[in-house]
Order: sequence, then structure tokens, then C-alpha cells
Amino acid sequence: MDTSTLPANVMDPNCPSRVIFQRIGDKWASLVIQVLGDGPVRFSELRKMVNVVTPKVLTQTLRTLERDGLITRTVHAQVPPRVDYELTAVGKSLLEPLSMLREWAESHVPAILEARDAYDDAQDQSLIGSPS
Repeated sequence: MDTSTLPANVMDPNCPSRVIFQRIGDKWASLVIQVLGDGPVRFSELRKMVNVVTPKVLTQTLRTLERDGLITRTVHAQVPPRVDYELTAVGKSLLEPLSMLREWAESHVPAILEARDAYDDAQDQSLIGSPS
């Protein structure tokens, strides 16, 4: 059966949309996309802005995003060579949904931290109350 004519369904483990969904959900990929939302950025600047990502992981993330058509890599012939990364039109189309997710995450931090503390306290209490 030709699956290319079937509608995309991220819940189907064989659907390519699942891989794309995973990619977008990767913390480094989503951060890189948001940083590039302001325009082209060099590798070193990108690394500073994303923060705490290793050069190896950033390179892998950039290659994957380029392969998926979300960013472009432009090498400028100068000494030393300069490489800029920039969002493609498809990459730019992710900015709004990622921005909404970011706003949701940032605005719900207190509630989530409170829920974690309550959960951890309940787990600790059940360990204290359980027979040894």
C-alpha cells in the first residue's frame, strides 16, 4: 500500500510526521529555530544564545534542521570563513507555534513547579509511611 497518499497522522508509528514531530520537540532544535527567528546567525553566536549546548550537539542539530529543510547554511568566502545559519520559509512557519508553546511554558512554570513539589512530598510521605 502506498502510504504517501494517506493523510498524515502523528499517532501512527509508521507516519513520517512522527519523526518531524520529534525533531521539533527536541529542545535544541526548538531553541535554535527561535534564535534564528531574528535573522541569520553565525555558529559561535548561535551557541552563545542557545547556551550550554556542546559544539558537537549544536552541529548535529544544525545538520538535521538543514536536512529537513528548516534552515539554510551559507558559507561566505572570506578569511576566516564565515558560516551563517538562517530559517527557510518552512522554518519560519514554526515560529508562531513555538512562540505559543514558549509562552505557555513560561507562564505555567509556577503551577508546574508547585505540582512537582506536591507530588514529591506525597511520594516522600508514602515512603516514610510504608513498612520496611
